[in-house]
Amino acid sequence: MSLLLDTAPATVEAVQSTWGFGTDNLYTDILIIVLIVVMLALLASALMVNRAMKSIIKITMPELVKEEQLKKLANKGWLKRSWNKIMGIRPISEEKDIVIDHEYDGIRELDNPIPIWFNFLFYGTIFFGVVYLFIYQVSGIGMNQDQEYAHEMVVAEKERQAYLAASASNVDENTVEFEPDMAVEGKAIFATNCVACHGGNGEGGIGPNLTDKFWLHGGEIKDLFKTIKYGVPDKGMVPWEQTLSPAQIAQVASYIVTLRDTHPANPKEAQGEEVAYGNAKDAAQPKDGTGTEKEAE
Repeated sequence: MSLLLDTAPATVEAVQSTWGFGTDNLYTDILIIVLIVVMLALLASALMVNRAMKSIIKITMPELVKEEQLKKLANKGWLKRSWNKIMGIRPISEEKDIVIDHEYDGIRELDNPIPIWFNFLFYGTIFFGVVYLFIYQVSGIGMNQDQEYAHEMVVAEKERQAYLAASASNVDENTVEFEPDMAVEGKAIFATNCVACHGGNGEGGIGPNLTDKFWLHGGEIKDLFKTIKYGVPDKGMVPWEQTLSPAQIAQVASYIVTLRDTHPANPKEAQGEEVAYGNAKDAAQPKDGTGTEKEAE
């Protein structure tokens, strides 16, 4: 007996999982289903009774049915008359009432009134013009063209800044490019995080000199971004991708590009391979002796 009692909950859970109705009680699920079936049956019965009553009334009280049909036709005629009035349409039977007295060569004219919709549109434009004049010319509530232009320029600038911020967050070592504006921001980041190893002016210290033409891991902007992002663990440089955002790494890399050929005091001895490139402040990429871009070392 105890074995059966122990297995009963498992059986109920198995049934519940099979049904998957959504409640925690099987009997509640069954009750809900029964209620739904009963409601559907009642609805079907009500429809059948309604149909039967209509048939009985049609047979026993035809006058009532005819009166109901006349009411429907009257309502339909009222809608049509209202529509014709709004559109200014007159039936042919009433044309004799609006014929103008004069005629030319047997041609007679009808004195059709202006449709209501046209008058509504006409006077509506006058009202709109008065309100517009008051708002934009008298009260000064609305903005004139110059004010709208200035407002739209402010909105556009905000959207541009938001776009640039989003684009900066998506930059990586394959898409980064030198930007003088980013270099200004990168100087502060460099002073906070990089001075300890590379010196205040990039002259080098624990880390290599960043102002000469010799580079251990490439001196192009993409090489610099990659080196900062992933670091050089063998040389003691930590990866900064966990500390700096992609935009901040791009800013630091752009700032380092501006350090080229700045000749600071007490520079560290050269390390790595020599790379020839143009003026750092013009954001020129490293070039070899033939004038073509040199592959990063």
